[in-house]
Amino acid sequence: MTSGLLPSAPYGHVCWVYDDRAGFDRQARAFLAAGLSAGERLWYVTTGRPEPVLAQLSTAPALRDALACGMAEVVPLDATYRAGTVVDGPAQVRAYAAATDAALAAGYRGLRVVAEATPLVRSPAQLDAFTRYEHQVDRYMRARPFSAMCGYDRRELDSRAVAELACLHPETNATEAPFQLYACEPADDRAGLAGELDRSGHELLGTALERADLRPLDGRLVLEAPRLRFIDHRALLMLRDYARRRGATLVLRSPHAGPARLAALLNLSGLQVELAR
Repeated sequence: MTSGLLPSAPYGHVCWVYDDRAGFDRQARAFLAAGLSAGERLWYVTTGRPEPVLAQLSTAPALRDALACGMAEVVPLDATYRAGTVVDGPAQVRAYAAATDAALAAGYRGLRVVAEATPLVRSPAQLDAFTRYEHQVDRYMRARPFSAMCGYDRRELDSRAVAELACLHPETNATEAPFQLYACEPADDRAGLAGELDRSGHELLGTALERADLRPLDGRLVLEAPRLRFIDHRALLMLRDYARRRGATLVLRSPHAGPARLAALLNLSGLQVELAR
């Protein structure tokens, strides 16, 4: 996603990179307003004082009313994550799972969160752990009514860090990421693949695959690729070799004939390309 906002699935995972805070605020209001219409509990997780966030959210009358009645809440970052430390991915997923369950128990249809996450990815160790967590929580979102918009300030991160974060979200406005690797269901043996995979993205693909840590099932590792526009032979080899190291056959499902023709020309063992309609 490069220009729109709302995810195509009911519960989506958006990476929004910004260098204009006012623009991010507009997107955050729209993302939360969609959750309001769906009957969800709303959180805005902020790094600073709550007052400026409360003021900008209150410019939308519906969100102002939601704040007043407790349907929406501004939450300090330290109350949700431990800023300045390396995230514990499984523990953070459990924390959001508990918050989602609490929202459902209170009569809401789910939990929708906007989170300013830049302070959580400043060091290399933080970035490595948080990108792994992004894929873990993405899997949780495929099973439960939880959605999130993760905000990252481009002025504080280099382009490589932005790409590493954005490529592990199904929806993003970041031009730094040429492809997206994302969960398409809770199972560890399959994922979604979108965008374009050419020479410029090979190194990033290797990093993303390692952090996603996909696990085969019955000797198969499945990538659903309905939004994959292009893949070159080197990327196909990388995917095949990744599955081989896990003792599996790589299955790529695409509606386009190009990957199947390329795989047939390469005649690679351990790789199956299925034409999906």
